[in-house]
Amino acid sequence: MTAVVPVAVSIFFLGMGVYALAAPAALVRPFRLTADTPESRSEIRAVYGGFGVAVAAVLLLATPQDGDLKRGAVVTVAFALAGMAAGRVVSRVVDRPTRFYPVWFYCCVEAVAAGLLLVTA
Repeated sequence: MTAVVPVAVSIFFLGMGVYALAAPAALVRPFRLTADTPESRSEIRAVYGGFGVAVAAVLLLATPQDGDLKRGAVVTVAFALAGMAAGRVVSRVVDRPTRFYPVWFYCCVEAVAAGLLLVTA
């Protein structure tokens, strides 16, 4: 499997994670969310920050490996991304968001990244 796709996806997760840890309110602002309490900032740092950095680490540690470990990490992250994109589709059915950015932009990023990871697994 080529290392380009998993490394690119890990850079995306690492960037999102570090940004969420450093500036949680700024990360969620495009979604019209506010992070005006310690609890909300903690949640953003945990889910977007900590999880993003952890996913990046898993991909970066598994990418140089061969066999099942690498394949398992890549497939797991691919399914996580597909789940994120699916959640946005459910939101489209229930809530009908109207703007392309940020919801549909990130849905496309997640779906494409999931597909590329699965193809390279």
